[in-house]
Amino acid sequence: MRRLSIAILGIICLSGSAWGQTPAADQAELVSTLLERIDKLEKRVADLESKAACSSAPCEPEARVVAVSQAALGPGNDAAAHAGAHAAALLPGQAQQGAPVGEQQSAFPSMQIRGFTDVNFAATDQPGTFSGFNLGQFVLHISSPLSRKITYFGETSFSAQPSGYNLEIERSLIRYDYNDYFKLSFGKYHTPINYWNTAFHHGLWLQTTISRPEMIQFGGRFLPVHFVGLLGEGAIPSTSAGLNYQIGIGNGRAANLARAGDSGDVNNNRAWVMNVFSRPERVRGLQVGASLYGDDITSGTPPRTQELISSAHILWLRETPEVLAEFANVRHHIPQTGQTFNSQGYYIQVAYRLPWLERKWKPYFRFEHMHVPAGEPVLQVPNFVGATLGVRYDISEFGAFKTEYRNTERGTNQPRFNGLFVQTSFTF
Repeated sequence: MRRLSIAILGIICLSGSAWGQTPAADQAELVSTLLERIDKLEKRVADLESKAACSSAPCEPEARVVAVSQAALGPGNDAAAHAGAHAAALLPGQAQQGAPVGEQQSAFPSMQIRGFTDVNFAATDQPGTFSGFNLGQFVLHISSPLSRKITYFGETSFSAQPSGYNLEIERSLIRYDYNDYFKLSFGKYHTPINYWNTAFHHGLWLQTTISRPEMIQFGGRFLPVHFVGLLGEGAIPSTSAGLNYQIGIGNGRAANLARAGDSGDVNNNRAWVMNVFSRPERVRGLQVGASLYGDDITSGTPPRTQELISSAHILWLRETPEVLAEFANVRHHIPQTGQTFNSQGYYIQVAYRLPWLERKWKPYFRFEHMHVPAGEPVLQVPNFVGATLGVRYDISEFGAFKTEYRNTERGTNQPRFNGLFVQTSFTF
């Protein structure tokens, strides 16, 4: 600004000396020229000041990328603490956790789109399977802040099938952020029944591994992956305990237990879900939590089954190491016969980002087990035991290359199969 003042003073002095020597007819043109030069100088100074400000705070284009990065996980996501390992890579060093997307925009609505895709290769010794390449999911995350407190979020996926491509609306919800302690969502979202389901969505670049645990597979019947209804969530005042809650009510499972009630519930009983977790401030990276889910299933045989799912998790969300451990019990009670069946599933996954070679390599191991008692009439899934050994290599900040070896057994006393799986996944 000092240089601008000196420049303006010089122009005024020169103009004053020339004023008396300039004919009256040319004075208007001289004034116009001087004002134009002053405007250019002011614009130049403003540009320099904005560049200086960008050295200590995100510039406008960067702030918009941050908003898109937050939209990639979407409202209702409980994986904010895990952003350092996955989502923060969308814009390293610029993560702004907890800030509503709408607050980073000045105009509403303002739609933003983020994409994910993956390409896979598989080779196994299981009879009836073929080795080869396949296209994974092509996923679009759409976020549109409608005001400073209201945001729409949607997720769609395109999956390659033998007969063509299958289009699914995976999430579609609108959320009202009243404050940090209360946020209300309406629509379709991933059931907060365990950590994995709400931390890692259909964009497989987000997760360390190629595959999801068997107990929470997309299209699986063991746990309800999607939920249609209302969800309240937020922080619980708890000093340094870092408590958070999620409470939802909505449609239960569809006639096909692997699907949610997108077009309506199959009975007049509403399903409900509760989730509480803690991220202690003094132990960075630690998270513990528990969930409950209840519903009445009235499709298939038997005609009515009471379902109660309880789950718990303990996590160490650091890169050196990263530890995920979850357990779930699915209880089905049949009032007509008085029978009760309890099915259990769990997994333990450990990963470690190596400190050399620019920290691009991340080996991992997962063991998982799923037990369904004989005669269980609802789930109709086999027992499962699996071990996965793999490594992830981050090609760039937005792409990864993963290789896995799996040894699995489906069903009691069945042959074990081996497989090699390779995937490249990206976000864009």
